[in-house]
Amino acid sequence: MRTSEDFETVRRLLAAGVNDCEISRRTGVPRPTVRDWRCRPPAKMRRPTADAPCGVVHDFADLPVKDYCYLFGLYLGDGCISRMNRVWKLRISLDKKYPGIIDGCRRAINAVMPRQNASVDWQPQGCAVVGLYSKHWPCLFPQHGPGLKHRRLITLEPWQERLVEQAPEDFIRGLIHSDGCRVIANDRGVTSIRYHFTNHSEDILGLFTSTLDQLCIPWTRSTKYVVSIYRKAATARLDEFIGPKC
Repeated sequence: MRTSEDFETVRRLLAAGVNDCEISRRTGVPRPTVRDWRCRPPAKMRRPTADAPCGVVHDFADLPVKDYCYLFGLYLGDGCISRMNRVWKLRISLDKKYPGIIDGCRRAINAVMPRQNASVDWQPQGCAVVGLYSKHWPCLFPQHGPGLKHRRLITLEPWQERLVEQAPEDFIRGLIHSDGCRVIANDRGVTSIRYHFTNHSEDILGLFTSTLDQLCIPWTRSTKYVVSIYRKAATARLDEFIGPKC
């Protein structure tokens, strides 16, 4: 991610008539970025600040909304952020039985962090850990903190609320793909589809149910830690954007 100082340096060299390749060589800014700044100067630049963990202020409106919300749902369920020397690593632990979800997680990380490639670490215990190093993860997921998620407060920043409001289906899909399931029940010879979401954090359960409310999908609390969706119309609505795990 580039700062306003990068942009100002490039802008001065452009004004001096230096070509894109030479500017890239002098500044380390990729040539395609130099070209984009020449043709379409950004309206706002990220500026260094001591308040941000990574040293820059992010323009969260630039995030790919659907990919971010899906990844955010996965993170709240099965994700963690760990300090690795001077950077952080995001890890999402997923069941290796579902390669489609693993690949979807990897694509979402790559979309949120363009020009980088998430790794997949296949564990012998039956899970796959999708991860990527970056100094920006605590900024993108400010819910990060010491200890287990259900033992600390989980609330959304205003900019996260705006993103989830724009892509509630992707957020729900990420939560279900991490801590949820879709089952086919047999009730006295009648088969029906049911969705369940399990989490020990009351805050995360609240985020799940409030987003269902936004989508007008009825739900019930089966147990203290489980939210269930039973009604035929409701499960059919979830099937439109979730469906069986692949």
